[in-house]
Formats: sequence, structure tokens, C-alpha cells
Amino acid sequence: MKDWTAALGLEPHGEGGYFRRIYTSPHSMQTEHGPRPSATSIHYLLDEKQPSGHLHRNRSDILHFLIDGGPLEYVTVDPDGELHRTVLGAEAERFLLVPGMWWKASRLTGGATHGLVAEVVTPGFDYADHEFATRDLLDELPHIAQELAGFVRA
Repeated sequence: MKDWTAALGLEPHGEGGYFRRIYTSPHSMQTEHGPRPSATSIHYLLDEKQPSGHLHRNRSDILHFLIDGGPLEYVTVDPDGELHRTVLGAEAERFLLVPGMWWKASRLTGGATHGLVAEVVTPGFDYADHEFATRDLLDELPHIAQELAGFVRA
């Protein structure tokens, strides 16, 4: 396996895994929460040391493109509380859209040693638009709490 962390200059990510921002649009747009770049992009890596990402959501839409490795399982929860599972990998999908305000988490699956993804966020990412799930979310979604519990930070 190529050492993507060194090759791409990735750093630990608060969601789990590793990342580096690779693009911020020079064009901004006004949102109800203030100005945002029209798009941002990161490389995001899960590996055997960091095999999963914590459950979180963003106000913006996020496009995920599998570049190398996998399979990766994405667990998403729509605003109606419905659980969705998508696998990105050579034998499955290679692209996933997670609409704004959907909860999402990811993990290596199927014996994968790593999964490298490029993410495009539009409007662009701002930490003010980001929220980690807490144990309170599990109380709000008792019908899927057991499936989400492993993705919620302690």
C-alpha cells in the first residue's frame, strides 16, 4: 500500500482518519449563516490505525469520490431519521452524495486496509456549519441507535 499520509501531507482529522484541504474556491457566496467559498475540497483517508470516522453533519452538500483502496461503508441518516448504507469500492459505487444536514459516518469494511476519498463541499466547508453527533442523538433515534452507537464520540 502506498503511504498516502506522507505522499499527500495528511494530518489527523477530528472526525477520525486523516485529511488535507486541497482546494478553496476564490469565489464566495452568501448563505444564511454568512459568506462561504463556493466550494472546498479535501483528501480524506481511513486506514488500519484510524478505520472509522465519527458521526457528524454539515449544512452543505458533500460529494465523495473513492480514489484508492476500499471498500468503505458510509452510514447516513436523513432528516426523517431513516438509515442508509452505501459501500464505495471497486465492486460497488465509486461516488456518494451526502446532502446537507444528513448525518454521516464511514468505516473500512470487507478487510480493507485503507480508503482514500476526495470530498467536495458546496457551499464550501466552514467549521461553523459542522456538528458532531452526541449520545443525545441516539435518544432521538431509538430505532437506529444501536447501529449508530459505534460512530458517536464518547
